[in-house]
Amino acid sequence: MRIALIGFGAIGHTLYKMIGEHVPAVSVIGVMDRADRLAEISAMLPGIAVVPGVDQLMALQPDLVIECAGHAGLNASGPAVLRAGADLLVASVGALADQALEESLRAAAAQGGGKVRIPAGALGGLDVLGAARFAGLESVIYTSNKAPRAWKGTPAEDMIDLDGLTEVTLFYTGDARSAALMFPQNANVAAATALAGIGFERTVVHLRADPGATGNRHRIQANGLFGEIDVTILGKTLPENPKTSMLAPYSLIRSLVNLTNTIVVA
Repeated sequence: MRIALIGFGAIGHTLYKMIGEHVPAVSVIGVMDRADRLAEISAMLPGIAVVPGVDQLMALQPDLVIECAGHAGLNASGPAVLRAGADLLVASVGALADQALEESLRAAAAQGGGKVRIPAGALGGLDVLGAARFAGLESVIYTSNKAPRAWKGTPAEDMIDLDGLTEVTLFYTGDARSAALMFPQNANVAAATALAGIGFERTVVHLRADPGATGNRHRIQANGLFGEIDVTILGKTLPENPKTSMLAPYSLIRSLVNLTNTIVVA
């Protein structure tokens, strides 16, 4: 399988290093990033095309493109990837909370024949949540518990004193759509939970800052005719980016493995 990457930051770089080790059936043929980073990235990736635009990337004819460029990158390049007929594996899942973008991606996929693929990211339990939706799902609550520094540079700075916290503090409660749009670097899991379960408006999101946190703790609680779900994941963060769980790039690797293996645990 021929794949290309959009974005070569913390997630893209980590993902690239893992592909050779875990998914030998995959060949990275191209990387797209900002024009001012092309020389730097080219030096790290000898023999791989490094380009500044999506048209140049799609001219390489990848089978799958992995987006690791944030919400703006997905918005700018995602529809063109799908119109060209390639599948698109999305790291910035929270961007789909923007209804206009979701509709644009759906229309482009219908036109070109590509699929938008959503990884589980830093959270487990989305498979059983998706099954519960068909069995009778009534309520879903997603709770994110992270260290104060993980909320730096987000609206949380205006809601609470991140530097002065001495105990766990709940600073946001709302629906998954609002959470994903307000906290694009932190709420991708909320969006994935909504897409797997009962939708953006009906999924309740709690965001908490915890000065004693040793990683990012994610929890899904759901109930309905099927029974109850209570799943908690405590993940370490990437050293390069405390907002991103280490499991995020590994979830992308798992998606690639599922596309290439003969026996697939979905």
